[in-house]
This record gives sequence, structure tokens and C-alpha cells, in this order.
Amino acid sequence: MTEFTPGLSALGGAIIGLSAALGFVGLGKVTGVSGIVGRALGGDFGFGRWGLMFLIGLIAAPLLIMASGWVDHGFDAAPSWAIVVAGLMVGWGTRMGSGCTSGHGICGISRFSIRSIVATLTFVGSGVVTVFVVKHLMGVSL
Repeated sequence: MTEFTPGLSALGGAIIGLSAALGFVGLGKVTGVSGIVGRALGGDFGFGRWGLMFLIGLIAAPLLIMASGWVDHGFDAAPSWAIVVAGLMVGWGTRMGSGCTSGHGICGISRFSIRSIVATLTFVGSGVVTVFVVKHLMGVSL
């Protein structure tokens, strides 16, 4: 990442927070992405029309953004196999942690869930340690 964009970051955070709040207040549903995707991959589509629309949006939004030209189409961060392995590891981790950053970090903390607060502190702490080790001890440029 080469740019610090506090305005866009704040706007993105506000949109995510608003959508999570609307999902909870309007539908009584926690917007936990890993749970929604996990149920769909397991063949359970009992979450109704809102879940289907959520999944369609999850796939369509990045494709539309890329097609708009707002972002570069090329991505050289890692080979495809590494991205697939990383995605599988994240999926496994969200299952082991009973949720992901959206479920715990956005929806859980806003409900003052102790479990979600601990999970989010674990996510963030692990990220800090990983960046420190990779960047400062292994010398890899991020």
C-alpha cells in the first residue's frame, strides 16, 4: 500500500458500519460474511433472499469496481496458488474462531460481546506480530 487515504478509509468504514447496523436492526441478522459464505458452500440456503443478494453483491461488487477502471486490473502480490492457499487458511481460521472480522469485529463488538472482543483482539494481535516478524525479522518488504 503506497497511499494513506483517511477520507476514503473513513467513508468505507462508515458504509460497512451502516450496512451491518441496517442488517441487524432491519433484519435481525448479524452480517458475518464467513457464516453466510460457509452456509452457502455447505448447500444451506435457508438464509433467504437477503443472503442470496448478499452473496451476489459480494461477488459482483469487486468485478464492477475493476470494470469501472477505478483500480488497477493487475495484481502481483503473490502467485495464484498462494492466494488460494491463503484463502483456504482464512476460511479454516474463521471456522475455528467461530466467525470472521465482520462477524466479531463489526457486529460482535457493537453488541458488547466479550467473545467477539477477545476474538478481535486476537485477530489484531496476530496481525501485528505477523507484520513485525515478516518485515523486521525476516526482512521482507511489505
